[in-house]
Amino acid sequence: MSAPRSPAPAPDGDEIISTGSGLILPGGKVDPEAIQRAIEQSESGEDDAELRRVSFSLRRDLKSRLDRYLTTRIAFMSRNQLQKLIDGGGVTVNGRQPKASTVLRAGDVVEVVVPAPSTGVIRAEEIEIDVLFEDEHLIVLNKRPDIIVHPARSENSGTLVNALAWHFKHRSSMGGALSAVGNEFARPGVVHRLDRHTSGCIVFAKSEEAHWKLGHQFEHRRVDKRYLAVVQGHIEPLVDVIEAPIGPHPSREKGYREKYVVRHDELGKPSVTIARVRERYRLNDRVVGDQDFTLVELELKTGRTHQIRVHLSHTGYPIVGDDMYGGRAFVDRTGHTVIARQALHAAMLGFTHPITGQPMCFTSPMRGDMGELIASLRAGDRVESMETPGATVEIRI
Repeated sequence: MSAPRSPAPAPDGDEIISTGSGLILPGGKVDPEAIQRAIEQSESGEDDAELRRVSFSLRRDLKSRLDRYLTTRIAFMSRNQLQKLIDGGGVTVNGRQPKASTVLRAGDVVEVVVPAPSTGVIRAEEIEIDVLFEDEHLIVLNKRPDIIVHPARSENSGTLVNALAWHFKHRSSMGGALSAVGNEFARPGVVHRLDRHTSGCIVFAKSEEAHWKLGHQFEHRRVDKRYLAVVQGHIEPLVDVIEAPIGPHPSREKGYREKYVVRHDELGKPSVTIARVRERYRLNDRVVGDQDFTLVELELKTGRTHQIRVHLSHTGYPIVGDDMYGGRAFVDRTGHTVIARQALHAAMLGFTHPITGQPMCFTSPMRGDMGELIASLRAGDRVESMETPGATVEIRI
């Protein structure tokens, strides 16, 4: 988490401490444009909650309900929306989940993960999607690579959100629409995200209640997310806990602005990834020499932007095809480029249904270029399959 800014007095007597960067306007209101910029900083990642977190430390008794107080601070949200945010766990008072009716006193610290404020109407587009599950509350997709999750910056069409708008209108037997949460920033229903070139399981909310409650599970690390990646090199040991803080690249020049690095300063956020080896491969080549590759299962204990990619590259095992972090495209012995994007797949997603309370778990096989890559490596000169402690993903292509 970044260092708090210096307290700034507000008209009604509370101090404002922003753990983001410039999220508070003079006078104490949350700046919706600053929230937009914070989201854009991590638009390709899957966790931007820390960038949207603000705190209000009260210096006197306000004798005001929590929901009423927040309407004075987050003007782009209605009181009803704020009540749902509070009920869903997006607000704490003194580190505990409050009620909307909680009366604020001197010394209270109110912390809010501010939802994204709308840039316009989402246009429905006929784009093929692979639905793993759908009910009236949520929808789970098997995302293909090379599609972004929601409109952002110049990418105003061709996204999963555009595809879902069409799906609900023309294909879904369940009907409905995406949750209105995030409408203001063209992110309706978006609970978490996957990078553009990462494939696999992703969930969207169809109701506001489902959205807040799912978001609470992601925020508090109650979601089991498992990824599969093919990396360059022979990984040892079979299980490795990678603990290395991640922050933005220090250079803001073009080509580096969206890159993240391991950094041990105030901008580095605690980040933990568990890597488990599943298969190892060796290809013998007279021209380029022997090449080693490893199929690794990854469990996220935190959800930083580009976390898996940064951690694997930092440990010396970049993901195949991830040119931003040192990976190379995989070309087979015939000269055919099998995969040129990052070989990273969200293979499993487990969470508690936000309405019914039932445990849910979804898996996605590696198809397309990822499946072809695994098949090519298994046809190589040496293949090792591992029974690795803690591994749960079934390897399917």
